[in-house]
Amino acid sequence: MKKYNIAVFVGSLRKASYNLKTAHALIALAPESLSFDIINIADIPMFNEDLEATPPVEWIALKEQISAADGLLFLTPEYNRSVPAVLKNVIDVGSRPYGKNSWDGKPAALVSVSIGNIGGFGANHHLRQSLVFLNVPTMAQPEAYIADASGLFNGSGDLANPSTKDFFKTFMSAFEKWVEANVAEEYAH
Repeated sequence: MKKYNIAVFVGSLRKASYNLKTAHALIALAPESLSFDIINIADIPMFNEDLEATPPVEWIALKEQISAADGLLFLTPEYNRSVPAVLKNVIDVGSRPYGKNSWDGKPAALVSVSIGNIGGFGANHHLRQSLVFLNVPTMAQPEAYIADASGLFNGSGDLANPSTKDFFKTFMSAFEKWVEANVAEEYAH
C-alpha cells in the first residue's frame, strides 16, 4: 500500500485550540495510507517581499515541508469572517517568490472549526479561494464546517457525538481518495 505524507496546518495558536483537537481526532480516524505531520506555524516570520532575496530560515524550512508533502490538510477557526493572520501568512510565504509556488498541485482538504453556529463558513471559503488561486486542488465534498466546537469533545478529550466521529471517518476516507486521485494525476503529466 502506498503511503501519502500529509502536511497539516492548524490556523489557531491557542494551547487549548478546538482546531488542534479536531486535527488529532481526524488523524486518529484516517485510513492507514495517510501519514501526518502537523506543521508548527507559530514562528514563521511575516511575509515581506523585501526578504525574498535572502529568506528567513523558517521560510525555507516551511517551503521544504510543503514540497515534501503529497497532500495538505487545513484546519481553521474564523476570525472576522476570514482566516487567522498566522494561516494567511503561511499561505503567502509558501506561494513566493513569484514562480516558486510550493503549494502548486498539492491536493488539499479544509475543515473550519468554530464555537459559532455556522462552523467557520466564511473562513473556510476565504481559505478555499486563496488555495484555488494557487492551483491547489481542493476537495469539494464532503464539506466540513464544524459548529459549536465547545461541545465537540467530552471531558476525556474524545469526540462527544458518535455521528461526528462517523462524519470524520467519511471525510478522511474521501480525503484519502482525493489525494490518491490527484497524486496519480500529477504523475500522469
